[in-house]
Amino acid sequence: MAKTKQVAEATEGLQTVRININGTDYARAVEPRLLLVHFIRDVAELTGTHVGCETSNCGACTVLLNGRSIKSCTMFAVQANGAKIETIEGMAKGGQLHPIQQAFWDNHGLQCGFCTPGMIMQAYWFLKENPNPTDDEIRMGLAGNLCRCTGYQNIVKSIKAAAKEMRD
Repeated sequence: MAKTKQVAEATEGLQTVRININGTDYARAVEPRLLLVHFIRDVAELTGTHVGCETSNCGACTVLLNGRSIKSCTMFAVQANGAKIETIEGMAKGGQLHPIQQAFWDNHGLQCGFCTPGMIMQAYWFLKENPNPTDDEIRMGLAGNLCRCTGYQNIVKSIKAAAKEMRD
């Protein structure tokens, strides 16, 4: 009887969350303290969004929430209830890489790749806001996303190339 009671107590505080991720609806009862990044990775099973620092410093968990760039490690899943989220898995369409993804590939904008999904998602949002950025504007636009492997030169080069491709 004690086990049944413990299970009842454990599920008592759950809240149902409904989130659209990359065009697919997900509904799940979750603990109110579940971070959005863990909902994306563990519930939706979309592991391209990475957990880096869990303090919002690195940007590896960057996704778009209702069209705005956010760090999913700083938001609870219940706060995203009813939202539309875009992750790195939603970028490619019909087997074709998004121009930003292709530019990172073509211009060697990654090394280990851990930060790359967050960088690409931030770049995607940034280029919607500023389709013709300077190198300095790109660096400022990526200020919340850290890469420990590169000197950012090829990341900036990749985003510049993607911006040109997306304008043309």
